[in-house]
Amino acid sequence: MTKPAPRPLDDLIAIMARLRDPQHGCPWDLAQNFATIAPYTLEEAYEVADAIARDDMEFLLDELGDLLLQVVFHARMAEETQAFDLSHVIGAICEKMERRHPHIFGDTPADDADAVVANWETIKAAERAEKGGQQTGLLSGIALALPSLLRAYKLQKRASRMGFDWPDAAGPKAKILEELAEVESATTDQHREEEIGDLLFSVVNYARHLGVEPEQALRAANTKFERRFRAMERAQGDLDGLDAVALERLWEDAKKQV
Repeated sequence: MTKPAPRPLDDLIAIMARLRDPQHGCPWDLAQNFATIAPYTLEEAYEVADAIARDDMEFLLDELGDLLLQVVFHARMAEETQAFDLSHVIGAICEKMERRHPHIFGDTPADDADAVVANWETIKAAERAEKGGQQTGLLSGIALALPSLLRAYKLQKRASRMGFDWPDAAGPKAKILEELAEVESATTDQHREEEIGDLLFSVVNYARHLGVEPEQALRAANTKFERRFRAMERAQGDLDGLDAVALERLWEDAKKQV
């Protein structure tokens, strides 16, 4: 892998300032705001995750740069309104990391990873309680923009901490069957959509009790499906016009290969 020459963060800050210069900046960059950039920020985070999943260090280097650009872009727009700048962003995360690691930067003991997580969640709860004007319940702070499977997983984990949970995997497994029956008995599109949502939520619950992170599991399943479907295309070429029997035969062959 050919690595680019290292440069300081100030160079990227200066580039972003130049792109957003009201007189001589880039028309596209000047037209953006927090809302229009947010989807790109999410996309770049997924690209980073994809590079990690494929163990592609060259791609990861590139995508981490794209993700860093998103942070700098948001910070620059905030600086233009005198809300904050990148140095404040860095200061905030430094303070947060020190505050949330009292076993490293303070005198709170934590002998294992479970103790660290427990301390972390207690501190986060206290932080939420200190933020006036925001919801402070147990489920607050779980971002609405998270992928739905991941958000369901986090909601369930939070609720589980206060004992609102099945004792074992048998409960959510039975719930899946119950919700599936309700899907089949739904008589309207709206009702069917609601019951499908309940079914998916129950599947997430079942996965959680089995120690499986559902978002990661579905991502892996998507990758596997894509890999096998591409193998079908390589074997056959154009799949148009093939009947179900021929497609199933190709699929079974692909499963043996990848």
